[in-house]
Amino acid sequence: MKVAPSLLSCDFAKMGDEIVRVDKAGADMIHLDVMDGHFVPNLTIGPAIIKSVRKYTSLPFDVHLMIEHPLDYIDAFADAGADIITFHVEAESDIRETIEKIKSRGVKPGVVVKPKTPAEAVFPYLDDVYMVLVMTVEPGFGGQKFMADMMPKVGEIKAEIKRRGLGVLVEADGGIAADTAEAAARAGVDICVSGTGVFKAEDAAQAIQFLKQF
Repeated sequence: MKVAPSLLSCDFAKMGDEIVRVDKAGADMIHLDVMDGHFVPNLTIGPAIIKSVRKYTSLPFDVHLMIEHPLDYIDAFADAGADIITFHVEAESDIRETIEKIKSRGVKPGVVVKPKTPAEAVFPYLDDVYMVLVMTVEPGFGGQKFMADMMPKVGEIKAEIKRRGLGVLVEADGGIAADTAEAAARAGVDICVSGTGVFKAEDAAQAIQFLKQF
């Protein structure tokens, strides 16, 4: 598995240094959670913060939009330095239009599903996206318990990707750490988002290498 440490669990007062720390520790990409206080009950960072920390690493920025109207903000996040932009199929924006907008900016598009949304919701878009993100917690807050019952959904999506002969990656986000990574990998997760599991670990490099072994 590739590892995308989530900045939601970093020390926000030292965000640039925290990015450098996990970059040196072997992270494959940096996961940035954007919340608007409407789609999910929390507020986090926006394009200005992402732009300001872009200079701290050359790793891909994996920007997860947990916002009601993602289409309205694609330009802002592309300008800020996003390499991948994922957005929720449950959001208000037209899904295909949003995917095309992301592609038009030279950014890789991805779709996200909440725990209660079935796997089939992403099937119509598999031919057009780089990644599918399966939430393994309810989106909005870090440090939640991994929902193992989401692994069959990962398997369903992975099976459909293989059936069509596509190279779409499956990412999982929520509660993935040393004790849950093997189950995620076995289900077919290609990229694991790990916030607490990396940033709160005694040794970030050791934590990342452990996750990568699966």
